[in-house]
Amino acid sequence: MPLGPCSPGRYPDRTVGHDERGTTMTGVDPGRLDDQQLMKELETIHRTRHDTLLHGSNDALRVHNERMAQLEGEYLRRHPRRRVVAGRTRDGARERTPGGAGAV
Repeated sequence: MPLGPCSPGRYPDRTVGHDERGTTMTGVDPGRLDDQQLMKELETIHRTRHDTLLHGSNDALRVHNERMAQLEGEYLRRHPRRRVVAGRTRDGARERTPGGAGAV
């Protein structure tokens, strides 16, 4: 029996559910990805970000921005109460900097 487009342990068939803007394929709707697939997509897009910024065309950067926003938005939607590390907040960052609240 053939596996469906979103069978457990498999990525969705990338030809199904694409968001097409002109001729640009932006990928599977993040809402259709399971948690493992979403994390893999996020890891990939973050890994490719620097090269896209430095060497990609304006169109490539625009598409990268849009896809990153889609994936990150979906992650935040699924994890609204994710653990926030104090050092990653403004107050926490101020405490790390010379002259900040935590400076001695």
